Amino acid sequence: MKGLRNALGSKNISAAWLYFYIHFATEVICFYCLTRQVGDSTFMWLFPLVYDAFAFVPQSLIGYLNDRLPRLNTGVIGLVLMTAAALLFRLATPGSYVTLLILCIGNAFTHIGGAEVTLRCSSGRLSHPAVFVAGGSFGVITGRLLAQNGVPYWPVILLCLSAIPFALLADTYKDRSKSAREACDAYNYASPGISPAVIIIAATLIVIVRGYMGYGIPTAWKKTTLQTVALYFTMGIGKAAGGIFADAWGIKKTAIFSAGAALPFLMFGDNHMMISLIGVMLFSMTMSITLALIVSVLKGKPGLAFGFTTIGLFLGTVPIFFFTFTETVDNCIIMAVLTVLCLVMMAKIIRKDEKKNDKLQNAH
Repeated sequence: MKGLRNALGSKNISAAWLYFYIHFATEVICFYCLTRQVGDSTFMWLFPLVYDAFAFVPQSLIGYLNDRLPRLNTGVIGLVLMTAAALLFRLATPGSYVTLLILCIGNAFTHIGGAEVTLRCSSGRLSHPAVFVAGGSFGVITGRLLAQNGVPYWPVILLCLSAIPFALLADTYKDRSKSAREACDAYNYASPGISPAVIIIAATLIVIVRGYMGYGIPTAWKKTTLQTVALYFTMGIGKAAGGIFADAWGIKKTAIFSAGAALPFLMFGDNHMMISLIGVMLFSMTMSITLALIVSVLKGKPGLAFGFTTIGLFLGTVPIFFFTFTETVDNCIIMAVLTVLCLVMMAKIIRKDEKKNDKLQNAH
């Protein structure tokens, strides 16, 4: 319990909660617009694929830019761009794909803003970026529901605008007297003696697997709106819990336990919602761990490090647009093989846990 209290009450955790709301608002407006735009047109099925490509992949470049220009408030820039895109969608001008591109770039800027703030002010804790990223899962389902229930554009646009003061406030938590390398110096979670390139590739592969498996989880039980909401809420809780438990009990123990324990719940929860949700929560907990591994070898480039994880997510979701395994047995076999692969990689590239709670607490 002491470890959990230290993780939840750490210095600058308020910045993470500010970006939890910003990320929530970001995904609300993005998935509201996506849901409203996808219709019966022959080419509208491309919208989600284009969205994933231009919202995820450019984050590495934007992150590198923000690493070089730390005073650039990418969170505010992103919120302004997404608001403009929603207005253009509402006014039906310019072309839909041009407006979608503006929405995607705005999303990418806001994500990098959250990564830069939470990583730079976290003193090596995983709970900060984990809480920030968790807000997105709640926003995705909220945006879809608002669009499906005919809510007009204006309340969603106002929600996005309401996040701008939060982005301005969150930016004040960054210690501008420290370079990115100094701010991220406490991220030392990668195994010593392993090449940084190997760490980055292996961590990105784990993200790719997580992105793919996220769409392949058997969920025959998901038949109502309430069940869908429960699924996304559980994902969000799992993402936040992964960082919090890693700070409290150790990153390697959390990674190995969450990935290994998730598999049986995912495989046998196809027709049992509660069993499946336990697996989803455990499965989601590795999100902040892969980010921490890449930051550990790219201390001076936290934005670029975050960008590697989003590229991995994109690569993991691409196959879903072209083929899926419909048989439960096939899905289970694939999940088992991929999980074992991830467990082996994590066992190799994650540093042995140390008793670090007291050390982190004394740093504040």
